[in-house]
Amino acid sequence: MLISCYANLAAGVFSHGLLERFFEKSATHDSCNVVAAAVVFVGDAVMRAGCVYRRVFLSAILLFTFTSERSRADDVADAVKLLQSVEPGGKGTGVARKAVESLASSGAMLPVLKGFKGSSPLAVNWLRNAFEEIVTAEKAASKPLPVQELKGFIADRSESPIARRLAYETLRDQDAAIEAQLIPDMLLDPNAEFRRDAVAKLINEASAAEGAAATPIYQKAMSGAVHEDQVKQIAEALRKNGETVNIQKHFGFLSQWMVIGPFDNKEEKGFAVAYTPETTAAEGKPLDPAGEYDGQLGKVKWQAVVTEDDYGVLDIAKQIQNYKGSLMYASTSWKSDRDQNVEVRLGTPNAWKLWVNGKLVFEREEYHRSSAMDQYKVPVSLKAGENVLLLKVCQNEQTQDWAQKYQFQLRVCDSTGSAVLPVSITAKNDVSSGENR
Repeated sequence: MLISCYANLAAGVFSHGLLERFFEKSATHDSCNVVAAAVVFVGDAVMRAGCVYRRVFLSAILLFTFTSERSRADDVADAVKLLQSVEPGGKGTGVARKAVESLASSGAMLPVLKGFKGSSPLAVNWLRNAFEEIVTAEKAASKPLPVQELKGFIADRSESPIARRLAYETLRDQDAAIEAQLIPDMLLDPNAEFRRDAVAKLINEASAAEGAAATPIYQKAMSGAVHEDQVKQIAEALRKNGETVNIQKHFGFLSQWMVIGPFDNKEEKGFAVAYTPETTAAEGKPLDPAGEYDGQLGKVKWQAVVTEDDYGVLDIAKQIQNYKGSLMYASTSWKSDRDQNVEVRLGTPNAWKLWVNGKLVFEREEYHRSSAMDQYKVPVSLKAGENVLLLKVCQNEQTQDWAQKYQFQLRVCDSTGSAVLPVSITAKNDVSSGENR
């Protein structure tokens, strides 16, 4: 029946000489205008026809609109997939540029932002470029940003933190009031930048408060703080108000270790040498807390070392001895209540290797370039129960004053830098020594 109606509609178009008129009028127009002209001319013919034809015409228009919208959505999805598939080394760059160009005129901000999730860093760069091109094109055309849609995306913590931040900054550039609307709810956000903004707002509020009234505000700020400078500022203010602050626990630093050494690292050769502690770990065997081995200066044994430093710095040079051209092993355990993925973050000016449960997870052979908190970030999978960490720290033979540091700091946290605390942490040989606090 519907096919018959369409056939009759077409016959009506021809009978009115509309087709000839249409082609005459559309000869100098682009394809988009041709389609629009077709709709106008066909509509003109249909309006002269009966109601049946009008219903058919309206159905055709709806079908055309739906098909056109779906086609555009498919084009956007294909372009996003192309950007997600770009590989290092320039492969696919030409196609990616064309994809960005096609997206720039699409206005499809949300699909591009959603494409960030799970994409490689290279793909994220291309997607960011596409999003910025879309925003530029929309502004040039005096089109308003989809504010509510972008706000909804920003609020969705399951989306890419990078994409959410990009959407937020885009809105904030247009309307500074967005900050006051959104940031207060982001104190525990998975995006560290959002957290920093939320903490900064609370610090300002606490600074404006008087005496004890500032304490609960600072405490609230501390609950979301993951940046060293902000934590220092908050801790100083709280301690000034008579409050106890455990920075080690706040950041998740490991403070109780078993250390053994020195082993030989003359001419920096020891980095590649597998001494007994690491061969034992690599074989998946438990470390022997009573073990005695041949070291650089004679027999060596494990010894318990605890650091009281706020930021978990275990200073081998000061707490043991600055053996030049040596290396030490440090071990501790971290008990997890479940299988989980975390980050082990390390700061040291020395060369180092790290094993978790006997698996070498990262290494860096570099001496005295720099040292900072969270200098290295290592993704690690922990198992339920006890997890054994073994760290190899190497000192070279440089004599300059700036080359005398022999130390490390290590913590366990999530991707935002918020501490992931264990069920318990104990030094390897003495479970009665207590938990890290």
